Amino acid sequence: MISTRSRMAVTASSLLFAALSTIPAFAADPAAADSPVEGAGLDEIIVTAEKRPENLQQTPISISVMRSEDLVNRHVTSLLDLGDGAIPSLKIAPFYSRNSALIVNIRGIGVLSDGNQPARDQGVGVYIDGVYLGRAQGLGTALFDIQNIEVLKGPQGTLFGRNTEGGAVNIVTKKPSGEFHFNGTGGLGNFGSYKGEVHVDLPSFNNIALKLDGVIARRDPLVKNPLAGSEGFNQYDKRGLHVEALWTPTSNFNVDYSFDISKDESTSQYLNLIAPGTNRLAAAATVQPDRVRTANVGVPQRPSVGKVHGHRLTLEWQAASQITLKSISAYRELSQSQFDNGSAANSMSIPAATFNPVIGFTNFQFARDSLAQLDQHQWSQEVQAIGDIGRVKFVAGALYYREHVSDNAQAFNTNTFTNVAGSTYTTALIDPATQRIDRASHVTTKSIGAFGQATWTPDIWNDALHLTGGLRWTKDSKHGALEIVNGLLPVPRSGVPGEIALDASWTRVDPMVNMAVDLSRDIHVYGKWSTGYKSGGANSRSQEYDPFDPESVSIFEIGAKTEFFDNHARFNIAAYAGDYKNIQVDFSRPFETGGVRQTRTTLSTVNAPGKGKLRGVEAELTVNPLEGLTLSASYAYQYVRIPAAVNPYPNAAGVISTLAVPIYQTYTPEHSASGAIDYELPLNGFTIRAHLDGNYDGGYYSNATDPVYVGPGSAANVYQPRTDKAFIVNGRLAIADVDMGNSEAKISFALWTRNLFNEQHLFYKTLSPTSGLSGFFNEPRTFGGELNMRF
Repeated sequence: MISTRSRMAVTASSLLFAALSTIPAFAADPAAADSPVEGAGLDEIIVTAEKRPENLQQTPISISVMRSEDLVNRHVTSLLDLGDGAIPSLKIAPFYSRNSALIVNIRGIGVLSDGNQPARDQGVGVYIDGVYLGRAQGLGTALFDIQNIEVLKGPQGTLFGRNTEGGAVNIVTKKPSGEFHFNGTGGLGNFGSYKGEVHVDLPSFNNIALKLDGVIARRDPLVKNPLAGSEGFNQYDKRGLHVEALWTPTSNFNVDYSFDISKDESTSQYLNLIAPGTNRLAAAATVQPDRVRTANVGVPQRPSVGKVHGHRLTLEWQAASQITLKSISAYRELSQSQFDNGSAANSMSIPAATFNPVIGFTNFQFARDSLAQLDQHQWSQEVQAIGDIGRVKFVAGALYYREHVSDNAQAFNTNTFTNVAGSTYTTALIDPATQRIDRASHVTTKSIGAFGQATWTPDIWNDALHLTGGLRWTKDSKHGALEIVNGLLPVPRSGVPGEIALDASWTRVDPMVNMAVDLSRDIHVYGKWSTGYKSGGANSRSQEYDPFDPESVSIFEIGAKTEFFDNHARFNIAAYAGDYKNIQVDFSRPFETGGVRQTRTTLSTVNAPGKGKLRGVEAELTVNPLEGLTLSASYAYQYVRIPAAVNPYPNAAGVISTLAVPIYQTYTPEHSASGAIDYELPLNGFTIRAHLDGNYDGGYYSNATDPVYVGPGSAANVYQPRTDKAFIVNGRLAIADVDMGNSEAKISFALWTRNLFNEQHLFYKTLSPTSGLSGFFNEPRTFGGELNMRF
């Protein structure tokens, strides 16, 4: 039997062979390639995926781009707002109930389990202006003046390095122009929301261009908290300031300095109890199978506060007519508290076998409050050489990255029942300072790497053939310690309690080859093989802090990028297949102290044996059938198979199982799609702009293992539920660019809505035979109006 990967390889070979055999008849004439396209048509999209500005259509990798106008049309405040599926291959979600830390997956690769830890990384790299953001925390802060968000799909190990096995999210901000411009926006919405943005470009002085950006966004809770004086659920308050100066002392040298500072205050999502389990529920434990406006119990709740600031210094020197040298230096600090009392409704139950009808729920404590604090600072230095020598264009460079991260966590119950029935309760006003630290660790990560990539265009077939090769060498090291686990000193295998050190390092080489063919000026095909990896580390929720190795992805991809109808239609498609190795899988085990197993558990990570499989298809279509009307659609099919794995740790009875349990890839809908309609109608003195988009995903798994798995086909198995299918519609209508008489100022008025039809679905589901089915609902319909002035 021929494997899927082999069939795709044969298909790719056939496609490229056909391309090569037809080039003499169809290759673009050089003069024709330089001739302008008649009519307006679709705008050219410039990306920096290969470390230099290039046309999206001529960049031979799968990329999706959200431009600044796309973000405005969808009312995107932070990366979390892209979680509705605007880019089908990209999945963004909060880590459990915490809006302050994000899960980011591309092609189903990135985060399988808990990536919210100091010594554990995500598999999708997030970059802002060339600077890597090392932690999942802090990604929910408000976005500044964005030019493009480029989503690079598939392994980017050669040019972007570690932790890009799924891909990279490359955020590019707008640069100082050296001319005076003002762009200000203010708006109000339901749930007490408001938003303000100010972007000011100052005139250049002494060859220095300066730009200032300020943002603020706030929203009241989506679910109210009955406890007076306590915060509600799913509210936010984001604000930030960005200053950038671009100094150009000579025509071939510039210095770009950027400083940003942000504060993000948000509260946890509210976990609904959808259906009860076998446990006896208190009277206050209301089953809530639909989205609610008010929580069923009042609990202490406070915002999670994230504070981020950073510096970036980019030096760019055109050393020769075709060679540019670049240096990117950056330092960033992050402080993130994570307060989570969102599961109160799901902790008011007692196992039926132990329920005492006389005592009932009296003195039963519930509402587990989780308080976590993470502090991180990182420093990075990257140098690049970008150039063209004859028929070869190249990029080469080196990177040094260092970060220090520390975290701790507390967990205690805040509420107590005061009657037998369990319908009356008191709220314990507990000072976290008096509570024990349940978990603490620290780690210092260092990474060095060197990379090079070159594209050769041989003097044949009217320069239609492009051959690319790249290679990156990386060395990672992590040094730290697990300080506390379950409120006590860790107990290593020696049996002597004490901190457990982490001292691990890994080296890695990631290659890439790409063959691209220009069938015509507007039709480009390619075949690419590349690898990427996610760094190894250790699980700070474990007992023995065993290091685990990196996991890796190897993918072969074929694709075509086309434009037709005289530049009024664009269709891009890619198909891929590959292997997924050394997958980092979490297993729970009872906590031990003094050789005695406790009821509490720890979470350890191992590299699963065997080889996983990946395959998928991505397609994007954009059509401009009439002047002012643009239709777009995108689709992704994603298949990820992870081999079954055996839990290597003893259970509560001290027995090590030999049963291989199924592992699910999380946050990966098999089918997802997005479509949009944009219309622009210029009138006398103003322009009407309308936008409507719809986004679908077919559901996915939130957790990697089944709640109960006895064996293949067993009636006793309790399977992991999939989340609901989702279809979200967003819209915007604007009266834009209204002339202000003799003034150069233009004013725009807009109405916007997210989740127009108030569609309801669970984007997270968890099932326990005893506790029942619980989940987080998506946000209800939000809407508002905005006023923008620019000149």
